[in-house]
Amino acid sequence: MTLQTALSGLLGAQTGLNTVSNDLANASTTAFKSQTALFEDVYPANANNTPGIGTATEGISSDLTQGALTSTGNPLDAAIQGNGYFVVSQNGTQQYTRDGAFQLSSSGQLETLNGATVQGYASTNGSGISGTLGPVTINTGSVPANPTSALGVTLNLNAGDAVPTTTPFNPNDSTSYNETTSVVTYDSLGNANRTQLYFVNQSTGQWNVYAQPETANGTAVSATPTLLTTLGFSSSGGLTSGNPATLSGVNWGNGAANSNINFNFSGTTLAAQNFSVAGITNDGYAPGTYSGTTISSNGSITSTYSNGQSVSAGKIALANFINAEGLTPVTGNLYTASSTSGQPVVNTPGTGLAGTLSGGELESSNASTSSLLVSLIQYQQAYQANTSVIQTEQQDNQRLVQI
Repeated sequence: MTLQTALSGLLGAQTGLNTVSNDLANASTTAFKSQTALFEDVYPANANNTPGIGTATEGISSDLTQGALTSTGNPLDAAIQGNGYFVVSQNGTQQYTRDGAFQLSSSGQLETLNGATVQGYASTNGSGISGTLGPVTINTGSVPANPTSALGVTLNLNAGDAVPTTTPFNPNDSTSYNETTSVVTYDSLGNANRTQLYFVNQSTGQWNVYAQPETANGTAVSATPTLLTTLGFSSSGGLTSGNPATLSGVNWGNGAANSNINFNFSGTTLAAQNFSVAGITNDGYAPGTYSGTTISSNGSITSTYSNGQSVSAGKIALANFINAEGLTPVTGNLYTASSTSGQPVVNTPGTGLAGTLSGGELESSNASTSSLLVSLIQYQQAYQANTSVIQTEQQDNQRLVQI
């Protein structure tokens, strides 16, 4: 019986050594959760007032506390702050991980360093996201040009400007108009053309606006500017009429499609002030190439391009479990659901019980090297002690045989 008791202690110590050694080996593994071997005592069945006959492994407990966050400088990396696991697809099987070291595949899909596809909700054509969980694909190619179709121009006109004495209006004669400015106007090929705007005070509260489109090299599309609109103002200087206005059928003469540009002068004022441009908005842009992707705290994945445009690729998903300790760990920093863990509850970060994300950071292992070394020594001593008991028992048995 003594031999059996010592052997159970030896096996228990070996289990502890294996557990501690695995924790130490993963002290630098991203988002690793340390484990602890749990033991129970063993007694003979239906026995009273008898010593125990050894120990048995009760189970392996995981420490799910969050590890420290470390900045990596890689915008594709993401650490979970709070509850949740990234959902990934590995060879068609849905698995889970806290390891947010991500990269882009050759097809632009977000994936783990081991090639598992990160799951999320793709962006729809509008401002929302799909309700179907699946891979998130990022456009790493170029975005095409978008011709300008809407221009917002907010101006401050000077009520002190006199009505020009030189008539009619002539863009080549500065005495025939009061003010001028230009706005960028992209064509369908992405050329940054310009439209010159001229402002002519007609009478109290009435200003003519002329538009003369020019190609990117400064050549006027037509010799005669177009009377775009006449802006009317109230006695308090607020814009009352002439807005919006459309410049139609602009032929840039460079192979691009003709442009129809809607001008919106909302917010323009007339007062005793110097002429200035208070703001310009433009829905057009040149073509651009992919420059990078960022992940925000709510899981939104946003790609940026060289033309200043930003495009949403969707949101990363997070899964929570009723009993996360019941997850089954597998190779590659991954977990699988089990009957003990329960089925995943999938949400976007910051929704329900799901934590938020920290882009450009990774969660460190929560294994404490100093504590593990102490445990390692304790298990080694227990192993040696039980080995000594077994050796002593063997020696006693040999003496007994020799008698």
